[in-house]
Amino acid sequence: MRNLFGSAKTELMPGAKNAVETCLAVRAGECVALIADEVSKPVAASLAAALDQCGAKYHAFLLENFGPRPMREAPPEILRALETADVGIMCMTPQPGELGARMAIVKIVERRQIRYAHMVGVTAEIMQQGMRADYRMVDRLSDKLRERMMRAETLTVKTEAGTNIAAHFDPGLDWVKTSGLISPRYWSNLPAGEVFTTPATVDGTFVCDATAGDHFNGKYGDLQSTPLVLQIKEARLVHAECARKDLQQEFWEYCHTDKNSDRVGELAFGTNLGLSRMIGVLLQDEKFPGVHLAFGDPYGSQTHADWASKTHVDVLTRKCDVWIDEDQVINRGRYQLDHLGLS
Repeated sequence: MRNLFGSAKTELMPGAKNAVETCLAVRAGECVALIADEVSKPVAASLAAALDQCGAKYHAFLLENFGPRPMREAPPEILRALETADVGIMCMTPQPGELGARMAIVKIVERRQIRYAHMVGVTAEIMQQGMRADYRMVDRLSDKLRERMMRAETLTVKTEAGTNIAAHFDPGLDWVKTSGLISPRYWSNLPAGEVFTTPATVDGTFVCDATAGDHFNGKYGDLQSTPLVLQIKEARLVHAECARKDLQQEFWEYCHTDKNSDRVGELAFGTNLGLSRMIGVLLQDEKFPGVHLAFGDPYGSQTHADWASKTHVDVLTRKCDVWIDEDQVINRGRYQLDHLGLS
């Protein structure tokens, strides 16, 4: 199995050990399904070595061995392995049209309630940054935010680039914490550090001057020099404008794939205090301190939203100012920890 991914690199091992031992709490003798693609083989090799060190058994899968990419359907062999695994890890670089296959994998994880790390877009740089965070501190911050937002009425987000949105919430929908300490109840992206819900309403202008999700991140990269300006009314995307007209058109079409693709399905806090800068990779940047949105699927199995979509695309902005009701809890991308009861 080791030869499937190659030899582990020393510089990736601290992050891999954090993922295996702290985030997933893998125990000796447990069975792990480890799924990767060619691009992510160095990361997978470090995770495999960390699993060896803790005495776990793992089944390794390389996606390209099951057919050409993009992966239109999840390989049956992988789905079967997840039916018996104690833990799942998937590290891969997303390609257009693969969301359905990834969701099929997540569906088994949620049904069986196994611990699962979703590392879609992970890189060696991320393993040396976001995956070295103190996830116990990330968990404490995430808990405090979740407690506050469960009773909040309004969230306001502003940036110097032009973001100015107000959001309101449905008390019947849950705020979900994915802080890196993964439980059977909630799978998590890694690196982690998010608290999210499906908002009842969002209105205003959101300027995506960082990264956008799904395949847009890999195709268009960091949008700081060519921001995507999004107008939102009653939680629906009503207008998109960008100097890059190819991006503008493609994003608009993506957000009109089905009747809910233009709907704000996620509003999230990034809570990874171990991050000092954005690197242009969504998987890590969406955990950076601040607030971001996603259009499309609301992860209803977690938030309890009663609608769905075939698409889900995150949009990020830089250096947020954020108010919970009238209390400013983030100033230019820095948490005011004393406002949250943390020193």
